[in-house]
Amino acid sequence: MTTAGCASLRRMPYLFRWKSRPDIAQLERNVDELRTVVIQLRHELGNKQRHVGQLKTLLLQRTERIDELANTIATLRDQNRRLNEEADHLAEMVRLS
Repeated sequence: MTTAGCASLRRMPYLFRWKSRPDIAQLERNVDELRTVVIQLRHELGNKQRHVGQLKTLLLQRTERIDELANTIATLRDQNRRLNEEADHLAEMVRLS
């Protein structure tokens, strides 16, 4: 099947034309302004990514410290439990003597 005989598949000629000419200087100014905005946004994004990295590092350090303190608390509780048991045992010995 050829497209030459089919009107719906034939390439339509380019008939679109600007009704008014765009102001090239204004478009160039807009492009420059947008480039400036893009540069500023990239700078802000870089700063925010650095801050995120620093916050992740601080969070990791904080989590490690919390784990250390939780282990210390568990050790001290165990030590207190053993001392209480020893004190109870000694009190029982004194009571029986």
